[in-house]
Amino acid sequence: MNRIGKLLFTLALLCAATAYSGQFADITAGNGVKQPPAPSMGYAKGSEPQQPKPAEIKPVKWVYVRGGDFEMSPVSDSAFADSKPVRKIKIADFEMSQTLVTVEQYKKCVDDGGCTEPETKDTRCNWDKPGRERHPVNCVEWNQAALFAEYLAKQPDFTGARLPSESEWEYAARHGGKKQKYPWGDQDATCKQAVMFDINIGKSGCGGETTMPVCSKPDGNVVFGKDYLCDMAGNVFQWVQDKYQKSYEKIPEDGTAFMESSDSAVKRVVRGGAFHMQKAQFLRADMRGSHDPAKRDYFVGFRLARAR
Repeated sequence: MNRIGKLLFTLALLCAATAYSGQFADITAGNGVKQPPAPSMGYAKGSEPQQPKPAEIKPVKWVYVRGGDFEMSPVSDSAFADSKPVRKIKIADFEMSQTLVTVEQYKKCVDDGGCTEPETKDTRCNWDKPGRERHPVNCVEWNQAALFAEYLAKQPDFTGARLPSESEWEYAARHGGKKQKYPWGDQDATCKQAVMFDINIGKSGCGGETTMPVCSKPDGNVVFGKDYLCDMAGNVFQWVQDKYQKSYEKIPEDGTAFMESSDSAVKRVVRGGAFHMQKAQFLRADMRGSHDPAKRDYFVGFRLARAR
């Protein structure tokens, strides 16, 4: 073999070695299987989930909310006819779960036989969807939420767990009853503070078109001392204890739930707004929703409360 032939042969060996080492690096990095690129969820820039450390959201964590006197629906420009008249309410000290109840938290109850499985037919239902373990559990009816509370109340450190009353919920969402529209103040909701419809890209869930893991929007947190509540606006609506009434006329002044109606078909109250809401006003703290308690919809979940 002449000098030129030897040179070409050496170059061929070097190229082959380089290619082989590159392939080897890809395989070992993927534990034997070359990994595809991570799928894009379509989030708008700056709207991606900002998740806390896993230990911060597992298990249910109680946040202390100091009670006090406050006025329900004191915002003069409220467009919601059923959020009137203004009522003075006295709230006792209570605790609220830091997050919406997650899929993994609810699954423990199902596994123990204390709860039934949520609906799964809608692709936006989080139950049994890989990767959504720390999304809020949704597609649950009111009775399923209440049963989970009963189950948890039997566990150590969770005595007294229940759904919050409507007035407790609003008091917490308005940062201890302050005269403000949203958990963070009066600035209209955007994907910076809440999981909602992003009008800039025309997609729900800030682009992901579903819920996000709980506590993905820290700018929307409600801070109480060294603790905070997540997702008091957006992600999913939240069941509360109360039966729905078309005004605040009969709401209890002691902060307990309105339960007077004997009609089994009466609707229950939901609060907080959800990931598919296109208008910021539907995430306001004074916005009330009424919902069939037997329906299991993708936009409804829940959180817990208990007396202090």
